Amino acid sequence: MGAEAAGSGPALRELVREAEISLLECKVCFERFGHRQQRRPRNLACGHVVCLACVAALAHPRTLALECPFCRRACRGCDTSDCLPVLHLLELLGSALRTAPAAHCAAPCGPGTLTCHHAFGGWGTLVNPTGLALCPKTGRVVVVHDGRRRVKIFDSGGGCAHQFGEKGDAAQDIRYPLDVTVTNDCHVVVTDAGDRSIKVFDFFGQIKLVIGGQFSLPWGVETTPQNGILVTDAEAGSLHLLEVDFPEGVLRGTERLQADLCSPRGVAVSWLTGAIAVLERPLAVGPGACSTTVKVFNASVQLIGQVDTFGLSLFFPSEITASAVTFDHQGNVIVADTSSQAVLCLGKPEEFPILKPIITHGLSHPVALTFTKENSLLVLDSAAHSIKVYKVDWG
Repeated sequence: MGAEAAGSGPALRELVREAEISLLECKVCFERFGHRQQRRPRNLACGHVVCLACVAALAHPRTLALECPFCRRACRGCDTSDCLPVLHLLELLGSALRTAPAAHCAAPCGPGTLTCHHAFGGWGTLVNPTGLALCPKTGRVVVVHDGRRRVKIFDSGGGCAHQFGEKGDAAQDIRYPLDVTVTNDCHVVVTDAGDRSIKVFDFFGQIKLVIGGQFSLPWGVETTPQNGILVTDAEAGSLHLLEVDFPEGVLRGTERLQADLCSPRGVAVSWLTGAIAVLERPLAVGPGACSTTVKVFNASVQLIGQVDTFGLSLFFPSEITASAVTFDHQGNVIVADTSSQAVLCLGKPEEFPILKPIITHGLSHPVALTFTKENSLLVLDSAAHSIKVYKVDWG
């Protein structure tokens, strides 16, 4: 009985945290539901739940017509009603929620893990985002998504500073962006699956260069410390290095670094060692989740480490499906896992795999990762249409 009582505290806190993340926050503005007027949970006609403030923001000021931000069903703002189950749950968990930490994405975990300090974006601001990058000079966050303007730039506070890249069929338009990087001189490079090209813009959105006809399906893109551009070709199974004169908008050279990869997608470069990590994600054959493999090459593009889904399953109790890869400032390989909605540290390539979960709560479908100069980890959560900022919790 004593052991049960001892374990009930952490178990209850875990339950409260899961309820707060999954049930008790508005998935449009990411604010916690409450009994106050603007934060009351409201049922839309389709059954989805948002706060009253978001109903007012989404509704047409004259007709009160609105479109559900999740299923796109037409609704009317005046036809909403209080969501009683959520209100009852708020009452039941009231005391526990009042003592919970203010950060809504995750509660502090053990030493060395990361805690979500804030999030920005949200449905409407971002629509099904796919790629994330950081401008090395300004610190601004660049995201590609499925909105009318495909490239959105956020300032350090999470506000939208600029957007460009019209959805369309012209050469300078972006049809279906997969990934993005920002060069050392602040040019934005986007892989476009729509016309199988790579498009280079200046930071204000002016087109500088379109590289087409050379790739079967350009997917991942990353900037090297020497200001080169690494590109994976998912259909051709290759990794390329592009040398571009960005001010002049001229492609100076292309080098194929690897030719025998299996559906490579994400790519990352360690600015500490020059190592290159490539995420392979071949199409699944038969039922079940597809396998993923992380391969790491040294600066001379020689394979120095790799681990696949089966190898990781020997160290982790649940199945792992890697969806993104990056390096931290110490040269450790970090991957996002969509199966367990987590972020994992695999250690340094020569130590593969030393698996350590660093984020285990607060994510729905992480698809991109990047570290800031201040060592915060930015996670692009596609299902929440948002960027979540995690920091080390030393407490």
